[in-house]
Amino acid sequence: MTRTLLVAGTASHVGKSTVAAGLCRLLADRGVSVAPFKGQNMSNNARVVVRPEAAAGDDRSDTDESDEPDVDKWGEIGVSQFVQARAARVTPTTDCNPVLLKPRGDGESQLVLQGRAHEHVPAGRYYEEFWDEAREAAEESYRRLAADHDVIVAEGAGSIGEINLHDRDLANVETAQFADADILLLVDIERGGAFASLYGTIELLPDSLRERVVGAVITKFRGDRSLLEPGIEEIESKTGVPILGVLPYDDPGLPEEDSVGLPSKSERGVLGDDDGVPDERRLTVAVPRLPRISNATDLEALAAAPGVSVAFVPVDAELATEERATASTDPLAAVDADAIVLPGTKNTVDDLLALHEAGFADALAAFDGPIVGVCGGYQLLGERITNADLEGTGDDAVVEGLGLLPVETRFEGTKRVEQTTVPVDGSASPLLSGADGTASGYEIHAGRTRVLEEKAQEIVRPLGDSSAAHGRVLGTYLHGLFDNEAVRTAFLEAVASEAGVDRPRRNGETAGSTPYDRAAELVGEHVDLEALGPPFDS
Repeated sequence: MTRTLLVAGTASHVGKSTVAAGLCRLLADRGVSVAPFKGQNMSNNARVVVRPEAAAGDDRSDTDESDEPDVDKWGEIGVSQFVQARAARVTPTTDCNPVLLKPRGDGESQLVLQGRAHEHVPAGRYYEEFWDEAREAAEESYRRLAADHDVIVAEGAGSIGEINLHDRDLANVETAQFADADILLLVDIERGGAFASLYGTIELLPDSLRERVVGAVITKFRGDRSLLEPGIEEIESKTGVPILGVLPYDDPGLPEEDSVGLPSKSERGVLGDDDGVPDERRLTVAVPRLPRISNATDLEALAAAPGVSVAFVPVDAELATEERATASTDPLAAVDADAIVLPGTKNTVDDLLALHEAGFADALAAFDGPIVGVCGGYQLLGERITNADLEGTGDDAVVEGLGLLPVETRFEGTKRVEQTTVPVDGSASPLLSGADGTASGYEIHAGRTRVLEEKAQEIVRPLGDSSAAHGRVLGTYLHGLFDNEAVRTAFLEAVASEAGVDRPRRNGETAGSTPYDRAAELVGEHVDLEALGPPFDS
């Protein structure tokens, strides 16, 4: 029988993804066949993976000479299950996350079932019309994974104690039942009220789930653990649930599952500024905090580079390049940006309108440093969006873009989803000077972007046909662009040269320092795995 452990939480952002990844790596290192699973996820941070048929060798794309990807081969899953599969050292497939909801604003989400994108639906309609199909897809995917692996580490969603959703909670309640799962409950102490949250969650669980809880873990603790002992003894006495560990506040460096970890639309937040590099040797890459931002994980490789700060800024922030801005707590203070990266968006048209309304187009036009747009950001940089389907204007509506690249994007019903490798021609763009070879990543987009014929001579394609560059501006559909070391290094060298900054270089990571290993160390050192029984106690 396959053993399934459901890592559930008292709330969102309590560390479920990190603990699940750590458990996957721990078991994989012991030679246990383990796979991750999340029945239903809500996130715009997706990854492209193979569908189970293709992973098993039924790949018909080798004989397909079309420019379009094989829709039967590729699908989308949430980034956390992609990461957890890598931690488990297995090929990630759409079975790892069979139901994905990608929010697009106004209470709607795009429904993705077993990797295939369906229509945009509001929450009420999803539960009325698609719930049975979604549950069937989740159970079907789980059964396939369970047939191939000895252990399934399942991740819950949000709080397992949401009593208003217990009759339709696919990631928590339904998964625990159809997977016959034990439950490890996580609670975040950084928010305060951890013991009350833990007690209330356990009390609100249905009887069938409460008896499955094998233990709880307190996460994100700072300080002396001995101070928690009286509370731990009391909560164990009141609930009968043992506290199996207290995880210190630590970030192994895994990608964020969703935008919860990002600053709000009106605040400024910075990643990568805590590496000890002095200000005079730092580069700042500004990222407009789009209201419907997606795949913000594309920026994490930049933030992890020494001496690089990635600043998420409100769309109405000023972008200063003439001189270094003074420190300020005002979120609208001038941003001392050395480069700008426009990230992906789940709704290009609405985010483009938001940028125009905020005056960002003018600020961007006045910026004289390097600018990169990835996927939706690439579309934003063009001269216009056609077939925009604005409410009340019809399907052929046209919205003016930011106008920094002579391209236009037309939206179509077919969504392009594929993993891809593109050629790198560093001689074609000053932003990638010196880079060569290839770059790998993935594409997820509905729009098709073409160069305007009358301006074709102005455009170069340093990253193949899915890119366009002009001067210091580059657009590409390649998600994961900066995960490619040659591209990332060339880009940062170009930014440093423009800014006149002597940034520090890294000579490579040491063995055993991957985010997967750090997550495994965090869990292994601070959780009583013996109490979970086999094979966790090996």
